[in-house]
Amino acid sequence: MTREFRTVGVVGLGTMGAGIVEVFARNGLQVIAAEVDTDAVERGRAHLQTSTERAVGRGKLSQEDADALLGRITTTTSLADLADADLVVEAVPESLELKGRMLADLDRICRPDVILASNTSSLSVTELSVRTGRPSKVVGMHFFNPAPVQKLVELVRTVVTEPDVVDDMRSFAESLGKVPVVIGDRAGFIANALLFGYLNHAARMYEAHYASREDLGAAMRYGCGYPMGPLALLDLIGLDTSYEILETMYRQSRNPLHAPTPLLKQMMTAGLLGRKTGRGFYTYAKPHSSEVVPDALTPSGTVPEDVPVRDVQRVGVLGTGTMASGIVEVLAKAGLDVVMRGRSDSKVDTAVAGIRKALDKAVVRGRLTEPEREAALARITGTTRLEDFADVDLVIEAVAEELDVKRAVFAALDEICKPGAILATTTSSLPVVECAAATSRPQDVVGLHFFNPAPAMKLVEVVSTITTGRDVAATALALCARLGKVPVSCGDRAGFIVNALLFPYLNDAVKMLEAHYATADDIDAAMKTGCALPMGPFELLDVVGLDVSLAIERSLFQEFRLSGFAPAPLLEHLVTAGRLGRKTGHGFRDHAAR
Repeated sequence: MTREFRTVGVVGLGTMGAGIVEVFARNGLQVIAAEVDTDAVERGRAHLQTSTERAVGRGKLSQEDADALLGRITTTTSLADLADADLVVEAVPESLELKGRMLADLDRICRPDVILASNTSSLSVTELSVRTGRPSKVVGMHFFNPAPVQKLVELVRTVVTEPDVVDDMRSFAESLGKVPVVIGDRAGFIANALLFGYLNHAARMYEAHYASREDLGAAMRYGCGYPMGPLALLDLIGLDTSYEILETMYRQSRNPLHAPTPLLKQMMTAGLLGRKTGRGFYTYAKPHSSEVVPDALTPSGTVPEDVPVRDVQRVGVLGTGTMASGIVEVLAKAGLDVVMRGRSDSKVDTAVAGIRKALDKAVVRGRLTEPEREAALARITGTTRLEDFADVDLVIEAVAEELDVKRAVFAALDEICKPGAILATTTSSLPVVECAAATSRPQDVVGLHFFNPAPAMKLVEVVSTITTGRDVAATALALCARLGKVPVSCGDRAGFIVNALLFPYLNDAVKMLEAHYATADDIDAAMKTGCALPMGPFELLDVVGLDVSLAIERSLFQEFRLSGFAPAPLLEHLVTAGRLGRKTGHGFRDHAAR
């Protein structure tokens, strides 16, 4: 018979605990909230008052409902008052000793049949459960912050948790309007185990001066649709909390990718903990504020003021595929004259017809006027002759992703293009310096990694090699701004910014599935619901293509030689079996034929 939870206890009224109290009270439950002293109780009540007032102000709660909600909450400084609770959730600070003592005390106070839950985000629930005389009735119930808004709840079972306890807690979480995923007891559970490897990697990139905090943020927001950049998210979570989660994960996994980057410890020691202290990777208007204010590291603009920019009016685009056509469309709409070179007249004609069709759609949708469409088309010239690039100011190469092909192209462009012309490659994974080395003008070669589809995606990664001239990089940044794109600067390293952060995370998700820790559906739900990502990792892998993903992961492993970057065997097996994702109808999931 399913347990009924009518009165629930919550221990701890910090941000997380107060949010959990609010969730329970919103759903009609009587809540007994315990804190260490009256000052802590008052702070907790202030949290609740502020949160409910905000909900009333936004029209999500009536004043009457808010008053009733607060009326269902009783506060106390005595754990003994939790004796009659049907369920108790502890939400005290993330310390194994503190949480263990708390559960041991609750074990002595509560009825033998009462379930004890920990809101830990990273500690071993098994270690916590054995501090009690009822380990079979102890579970992890990990809410996400802010608890009243976030839908995900990770329910963590141990090897001794009774099945009916898990079933009852799942039903209870669903009754709260939450999305529960049931998982085993492993450091980081699903969301943090996948999220913090990515955040740690981003902090390492920043620490190595590979990319600025602004460029890291823009890359993941505009390239992947993430709601926040990685360093801003670390500031929100708190650098001390993040460090402890990574430490816990590393102690269990011994995976070097989980070892906290030294910069986190240095910032913690200096008291730069993020939003809560008013300063972390960014500087905030005041402690606990979300308003970022300029500081000494804030860039003055997209293009460095002390670097000259070359004049670009006429651009050559080499290729007629989807990416090349999209780039031509973007350039022509921005008022630049474009020469598009293909291998045959038919390929050029087909590409130009596709661009016309895309511009026609833009007119129908009201994004472009008919005169603007005609003016853009008039700026496009098709050709099969490489020699027609002789007078362009910039060439963008968008041919097959094969190094030998690209090197041959750059050697030919070097012979044909005028002195001072910039040669750019759209490669997403090959070394830009290899293209530069095929020319006698390596200072004029740069990477311009547009994202697909180029007309819609805002991000462009501007990739400088060790030989790229500062004026060439500055010209590339200025051109992207003229195109209405968001450019980010980075060095010539496998994966650049986006793929180097994205694909190790996707690989970790595959390894998690491979280990039978959680299902693909639960992992996708955890990352979409708990981390507000636009797609779960397995949805995204099937869209990108498992063969493409495997190739990127191999290039990352080959460059960095980190064991954590080694492609998951399951991914390799699926590619070998021809299950490549949506394009073949089968990947991690089966897809209906189109």
